[in-house]
Amino acid sequence: MPPIPPPCPPSLDAASVGELYVEHNGWLTGWLRKRLGCSQNAADVAQDTFVRILATREQLGLREPKAFLATVARRLLIDRARRRAIEQAYLDELQYLAESLDGFPSAEQVAAAVEALEQIAEALQGLASKARQAFLWRQLDGLSHAEIAARLGVSTKMVQKYLVQALLHCHRRLEDPA
Repeated sequence: MPPIPPPCPPSLDAASVGELYVEHNGWLTGWLRKRLGCSQNAADVAQDTFVRILATREQLGLREPKAFLATVARRLLIDRARRRAIEQAYLDELQYLAESLDGFPSAEQVAAAVEALEQIAEALQGLASKARQAFLWRQLDGLSHAEIAARLGVSTKMVQKYLVQALLHCHRRLEDPA
């Protein structure tokens, strides 16, 4: 007759989980490494297994701790696989939408726009703040002279002067960048 295993505690408290960790973490990490092919991912899932056990509020009786740990770890692996599948489907859908929508800028178009905005920002350096703001509102937001005048608290004639100042300033900066 095989020997009768010692009785296990009826519930797992932090000390019991600590003991379980000390006794079986190496085995569980090795078991997971064989399935995942990566020691870092195996260590992560092993750690998550013990965290999951600690987080449970149920009373657990462990007659076969390795089987129990393997079951919890398998469930975590399934959860991870499902999460990755959902994430990948979401990323694939975003990629499909980005490629199929008319007017959606490509990566090259975005890079060109960023470069153009950097050149504009550099060209506007040294320009008075009201002239710069008037120029940006007109060129980027398409505001009318009257709308800009109302926002700046000046006349439309002054807005026209600001816009001329900005254009001349940009022209000079682009001709002589130094």
